[in-house]
Amino acid sequence: MGSPGLRPLLLVLLDCCASVSAQAAATPPVTTEGFNSTEAAWMTLRPALSPRPPGTPKAPGPFSGPRPTPVTDVAALCVCDLSPAQCDVNCCCDPDCSPVDFSVFSACSVPSVTGDSQFCSQKAAIYSLNFTANPPQRIFKLVDQINPSIFCIHITNYKPALSFINPEVPDENNFDKLMETSDGFSLNSESEISFTIQSDAPDTAKYEYGVRLQTSDSFLRFPSPLTSSLCTDDNPAAFLVNQAVKCTRRINLAQCEEIEALGMAYYSSPKILRVPGLRTKAEVKYSLTYTDAGEITKADLSLLLGTVSSAMLPLEQKFEIRFIQQNTKPVPLSGNPGYVVGLPLAAGFQPQKGSGIIQTMNRYGQLTILRSTAEKDCLALEGIRTPVLFGYDMQSGCKLRLTKAITCQLAVQKVKSLLKGHGFPDYVAPFGNSRAQDVLDWVPIHFITQAPHMKDSCQLPVALVIEVKWTKYGSLLNPQAKIVNVTANLIASSFPETNSGNERTVLISTAVTFVDVSAPAEAGFRARPTINAKLPFNFFFPFV
Repeated sequence: MGSPGLRPLLLVLLDCCASVSAQAAATPPVTTEGFNSTEAAWMTLRPALSPRPPGTPKAPGPFSGPRPTPVTDVAALCVCDLSPAQCDVNCCCDPDCSPVDFSVFSACSVPSVTGDSQFCSQKAAIYSLNFTANPPQRIFKLVDQINPSIFCIHITNYKPALSFINPEVPDENNFDKLMETSDGFSLNSESEISFTIQSDAPDTAKYEYGVRLQTSDSFLRFPSPLTSSLCTDDNPAAFLVNQAVKCTRRINLAQCEEIEALGMAYYSSPKILRVPGLRTKAEVKYSLTYTDAGEITKADLSLLLGTVSSAMLPLEQKFEIRFIQQNTKPVPLSGNPGYVVGLPLAAGFQPQKGSGIIQTMNRYGQLTILRSTAEKDCLALEGIRTPVLFGYDMQSGCKLRLTKAITCQLAVQKVKSLLKGHGFPDYVAPFGNSRAQDVLDWVPIHFITQAPHMKDSCQLPVALVIEVKWTKYGSLLNPQAKIVNVTANLIASSFPETNSGNERTVLISTAVTFVDVSAPAEAGFRARPTINAKLPFNFFFPFV
């Protein structure tokens, strides 16, 4: 038994709860397309706490209004699609992947693709694989995803905030306009800024490095292996990207003539465009000749056809594409793989971290030193260089006349230019056939400066000594020369700032030495074979 005074209070609370429940039941249910945030629900239940006549329409809350339109179509977004016109491994959203590619997938690398996670509700693309099907199938679902956080965006009225807009890039046409809208390299008010979306389409005037070669109907493709050694026929050919691949193909001999990839027309029928977007066609070829302007002028195709028997299955195919600059000869190698005595050292520089090695087309100009002449005048020798040849110790020099009118700083710059030449390289190839893209294999040039420290003197470089250490690599029967270390030592001497004479003569010299650092080779043999034969346990019976 309780106090009688509590009964009216309990009835009042029950009436309030019933009113709230009735109002909540009258509210239309929220579908998966709508927003379902804690904040919105609280605004719906709050008016029920005050009496309102039945049938009276509810006033719109502060969160009423249209939902923000998604800027990103998650169904068309694929963050793991990295290779153009080629299926990426385990990328279930890649449109270039076929059911045959799905059969070699292990899982979806990106199982879910969503837009802005700050919205209370958003679309989500869900990808999965059905391995029970034959062949395995990709499963795609587009669902509504609810954000469980109470701090989510329900309504937005500023659409530009939903995406990043690329600012206008200055060029010769809009530079003056951008200068008027800028103040001390900082942009003015937002209303004065104009934005344009830059197109990612390649320049139609010429081909650039890495751009896919266009044909009359698509792109130039040739087979290559994907996740295994099996051939896939959608490998794109890129400008100036040489490729040489091998892959195997499973074929049915009864349908051999029906397979396009085994016919000559598959490789000879595409018509390569001279420049991207231009409908002037050139002959198809897999040895492509190009000009300095980025135009393809010639195409050659070589095919080796043969008879296929059941003993040769699965069939192995080889494909290669290479680019040759017009009016130039292919750069010969300095060895294959090891350096050959008398051939120039392959050298180059790396313009930025992560890029390949850049080399001049003149292989005799990649690493050079001063060239001696009968005049011995350094000023007359400026620009005249001689290449560094493997295995040849070299020494050269000249005389430089310095007058009192030449300052120490100017003299130092002049002498360094004479000693190092134009574009002194940063790396040397370890082998004569080293590829420019294998940067980690190249040998860096260690540059050292030696100068005495004396007061009131000019530290003038007078000599550049290059030391190349190499070793014998590989078999004793056919060892290959490999460069393991390169050091460039810049030696400076002290000259007084003042001189009693009108001019002074300085001897400038360069030297190259090759040092064999090979360890003494010892002939090695395999261990003698051991006989593991065992006699029967009763072989010596009855003696033991």
